[in-house]
Amino acid sequence: MKKIFIYFIIVLFFLYSGCATIFSGSKQEIKLNSTPTGATVYINGSEEGTTPIKVNLKKGKEYIIEFVKDDYKKKTLRLSYSLGIGWLILDIVVGLVGVIVDAATSNWYIFDLDYYNAVLEK
Repeated sequence: MKKIFIYFIIVLFFLYSGCATIFSGSKQEIKLNSTPTGATVYINGSEEGTTPIKVNLKKGKEYIIEFVKDDYKKKTLRLSYSLGIGWLILDIVVGLVGVIVDAATSNWYIFDLDYYNAVLEK
């Protein structure tokens, strides 16, 4: 009886969650660097640290990332996202609930890059 209950809970977990939500979460790690290193990184106007840096950004949003270093021109990156087609296919195969959950949470989106090196010019 206990095994049946555990299996039931596992099945419910997968039926009422989206695949992207379960396996990749709501944030994605992005690695940011600059040449030369030590540039201050601003994300949507908020200072995040200096390069090299790893940031975890919420999926399904666009970000403006700026690299600023004294005596160098500011470099700006518009970080956009796209639909992770693999997550969509997996959600469709598993069931409609997964599609609804991942669409509502934006967890099936992925950023167009996960590493960026800003080359700063004098």
